[in-house]
Amino acid sequence: MKLKKCSAILSLMSFIAMLLHIGYTTFAYLAFYNNPDLTKIFAIPFITLTCFHAVMGMCSVFLLTDGTALLYPKKNISTIIQRITAALIFPLLILHLNTFALLQSTSSDGQYVCFTLLLLSETLFYAVILSHSAVSFSKALITLGILCSDKTRKKTDISVYLLCAVIFAAASFSIIKGQITMFWHF
Repeated sequence: MKLKKCSAILSLMSFIAMLLHIGYTTFAYLAFYNNPDLTKIFAIPFITLTCFHAVMGMCSVFLLTDGTALLYPKKNISTIIQRITAALIFPLLILHLNTFALLQSTSSDGQYVCFTLLLLSETLFYAVILSHSAVSFSKALITLGILCSDKTRKKTDISVYLLCAVIFAAASFSIIKGQITMFWHF
């Protein structure tokens, strides 16, 4: 149980770091403001916490036998979403970390199909990471004993789903708009 609690604490810390990173990045693109030091200040804690959480999460899935088998897919839809999005995060993260340079090169080479695919992968990355966060948030609180009633869990889920949807819309709009403005040259 210590492994799951550590993973839950790391997931909540990652969630806060994610909000800060996405918030800063959204602001930076809307304001056409670039400060590489601030970008690192918000990105490095996020990726560090997320990596530790990922390792703990994988260990708990593979090492603990606590009824996590997906025998009832309709009842476990959030767990299925949680695991699929977790698997998608790291491949999309590699693209995300290189998106700026890739957009520069595809734009300057006139490769607008690749450019468009990069923008779509960036949007998919936001959807994946925010979906994973949304379905995982109340589970972390339950693991830590903070949420005890099903009614409170449902309210928490709805609140976090709405928050993540708003963040997705704001980040997708501002960042993709900013990237198109900077790099899409006919």
